[in-house]
Amino acid sequence: MRITKVIKDYIIKLIRGNRVVPIEVLELHDYFRYYNQINFTFKKGDNGRIIAISKDFRHGSIVASAKNEKELEKNIRDAILTAFGVPSVYQDKVKLNPVGKLKKEYALA
Repeated sequence: MRITKVIKDYIIKLIRGNRVVPIEVLELHDYFRYYNQINFTFKKGDNGRIIAISKDFRHGSIVASAKNEKELEKNIRDAILTAFGVPSVYQDKVKLNPVGKLKKEYALA
């Protein structure tokens, strides 16, 4: 299923060209422009995994988990992009990064 989505995303990108971005990327950009960053709280799960839960996402909750902080950062980015339906081929173009002293907020760079 994931391979099919990636192939579909590349075909759309080839047809539309590199200068055109999907509406989901624009919606993600608008969200951060209006509401600023998305803040997360972190907990330790029973199985030792770190769980991140969004505190102020306007459209519900974003939840990610991982066995270490590096993997968690990647999974949080992926969860945010998935919440907006951003096609996988655009993930590198969307500059979504942790911000703030504790790196518990995510915003577009």
